Amino acid sequence: MIISGRELQGWRQRAREGAIAAGIPPEEVDWLLRELEECSALTLQFLVDRPSLDLPVSLSELERLWQCRLRDRVPLQHLVGRTHWRHFTLKVSPDVLIPRPETEILVDLVAEAIGQNPALAEGHWVDLGTGSGAIAFGLSECLPRGTIHAVDSSAESLAIARENARMLVLEERIKFYRGSWWQPLSSLAGKISGMVSNPPYIPSALIPQLQPEVSQHEPHLALDGGCDGLDAIRYLVETAPDYLHPGGLWAVEMMDGQAETVARLLEKRGQYCHIRIVSDLAKIDRFALAYRQ
Repeated sequence: MIISGRELQGWRQRAREGAIAAGIPPEEVDWLLRELEECSALTLQFLVDRPSLDLPVSLSELERLWQCRLRDRVPLQHLVGRTHWRHFTLKVSPDVLIPRPETEILVDLVAEAIGQNPALAEGHWVDLGTGSGAIAFGLSECLPRGTIHAVDSSAESLAIARENARMLVLEERIKFYRGSWWQPLSSLAGKISGMVSNPPYIPSALIPQLQPEVSQHEPHLALDGGCDGLDAIRYLVETAPDYLHPGGLWAVEMMDGQAETVARLLEKRGQYCHIRIVSDLAKIDRFALAYRQ
C-alpha cells in the first residue's frame, strides 16, 4: 500500500493527540508503527521527507487498529499479535498472559542459582502454567543439558506455546503437557531439579480494578488467585516437595504484599530451606525462591 510520508506523518500526529486525550502514552503510536509498518525510528523522524512508503496495511486499517487501542483499550501486543520478551519475539493473543519484563528477572534468578549449583543444570525442570511458553524458552537457554517440561490447563495457551516453540526452533527442547499443575508429571515425582512458575496471584476482588488492558483483555485463568490471591501459590508450596528431588529449586513470581505470607507458608511446610525473597527493579518483593530439603 503506497502512502506519502506526509500523509503518514499527519496520521501519526493525530494519533498521538488522541493517545494523550485518552491517557495513553503517545509513544505507543510509534511502537505500533515500528511493529506493524516496520518503520525504523529514523524513518519516523523524517517522514515528511519521504515521497512515498510501501506499507503492509492501508491508512484506514491502521486507523481502525488504533481506535481499538483508544476505544476498547486493546493491548498493543494484541493488535500486532506478538510481543518481545528477553530476546525472543513471541506470539500472543487474549488466550495467554502477555509476558512482562519483571518475569525476565525470574529466569535470571534461575540462571544465578544454576551458576551457584552446577548440579542443577541437568535433569528435569518444569514451567507450571506456561501460557505463551516464555519461561520455558528462557529456561531452555539456562539449561542446555536439561529437559524442560511446560504445563498448562488451557488448550488454547498450549497451542500458542507450541507455535512459539516452532518459530524459535525449540520444539525438540521442550515437552508440552495439558493438565492442572503437576497432574501430567506424576512419573517425575521426586526427580525434578527445579520448578518455576508465574501463577495467578491477583485476589479475585481486585481483578475488575486492574487496568482495562488487563481486566478486559487478558485471561482471568492466568490472573485470578482466589480470595487472597494465594490459592495457586499455596498449592505449589504444599505439593512441590513430592516432585522436587533434595536440593531442587522452587521459584515463583508473586504480587506486592504477598512476600511475608509466602515465606511463612514455605517455612511452615517444613521441607524447604534457604528461603529467599527477591525484589524487582521497582523494589517490590516480587519473587520467592527456596530449595527442597
